[in-house]
Amino acid sequence: MVEQRRRFSPQFKAEAVQMVIETGKPIADVARDLGVNHGTLGNWMKAWRHANPEPDPALSPVERARVSEMEAEIRRLRMENEFLKKAGGLLRQDAPVAERCAVIEVEKADYDVAWMCRLLRVPRSSFYAWRNRAETAGQARRRQLATEVGRVFGVGRGAYGCRRVTAQLNREGHECSVGLVADLMRELGLAAVQPRAYKRTTVRGQTPVDSPDLIARDFTTDGVPGQRLVGDMPPQTGGAPSYLRTGEGWLYLATVIDLATRMVVGWQMAEHMRTSLVVDALAMARDGGHVLAGAVFHSDRGAQYTSAEFHQYCQRIGVRTSIGRTGVCWDNAVAESFFSALKNEIFHHHRFTTRARARFAVADYIEVFYNRRRLHSSLGYRTPHEALNDHRTAAAAA
Repeated sequence: MVEQRRRFSPQFKAEAVQMVIETGKPIADVARDLGVNHGTLGNWMKAWRHANPEPDPALSPVERARVSEMEAEIRRLRMENEFLKKAGGLLRQDAPVAERCAVIEVEKADYDVAWMCRLLRVPRSSFYAWRNRAETAGQARRRQLATEVGRVFGVGRGAYGCRRVTAQLNREGHECSVGLVADLMRELGLAAVQPRAYKRTTVRGQTPVDSPDLIARDFTTDGVPGQRLVGDMPPQTGGAPSYLRTGEGWLYLATVIDLATRMVVGWQMAEHMRTSLVVDALAMARDGGHVLAGAVFHSDRGAQYTSAEFHQYCQRIGVRTSIGRTGVCWDNAVAESFFSALKNEIFHHHRFTTRARARFAVADYIEVFYNRRRLHSSLGYRTPHEALNDHRTAAAAA
């Protein structure tokens, strides 16, 4: 079976370019995070730079020297910030010297020992005395595992509880139990972010186009990706639209999720809640090759999904619409679960002054974290991207 060439929507390309610009990471690193070829991302960057040329001011020798000093200072501060961020995920605020020494021991291959001792306020003599002390095999394993627990918790952006941390450690070859990991997380003061309660109210259109419920709460699938999809967009609570709050006003997100892989295969953001938002999200999934002919798309009875415009678009691309009951969130549980995770793991813990910053955070969460790093219990603690690759490998071997 010949693998279908990936296609990328303009939205995806723009967000990928924005990630390179905002993070300052090398193109190869961002390409790896997004699962695209680095040459492809490089071409997108060249096209953007060609369309947005920057002036090349002439600098005097004094100004060049000053710029070099500033760049050196920025590199130093970045390195300190990187190290302190790692240490912050492993250490409590009042961590004893032994725990700080353990962090230095783990990171000594990447950073200078004297430099780390200065940042963590540990005398070098104390570190070497701690390093040479007698330690039992059990204590050494527990110490090393605690470091790995802190690392995985940090990679999981604070969203992983003890079960997901345990699953990730076992995937990496660190055999451990949920109980041991729970104890270590408690000792390290690590706790996964907790969801907030919210009220869900679906608003129907005045003349809705009705569709049968083709999912019937069966969100499992043994089929290939692209056959069964679910979608959702911001709820309306108390009669007024409310979703992603920013300093410039509301921002709304529509998604398309593949039930076979739990991957967010289509998404769009806008300042409005018009039907075009959900049409654009489904179009992104179709343009990316994630929607097969005759696929089922399931949603709630929101006005956008029951509109004639959306129904006509689905008919045009050969997609069958499926709609759950009004006000019953369990009929669209997978989509609801994604929005709960998004709010719990990002928006309840950050403030965004502009819509642009919120867009960047959502793009990073979906494309880098949720689709490619976050372990899903419904997938046997695999990532959606791994599930998609497994399907493709099995299809190629058949």
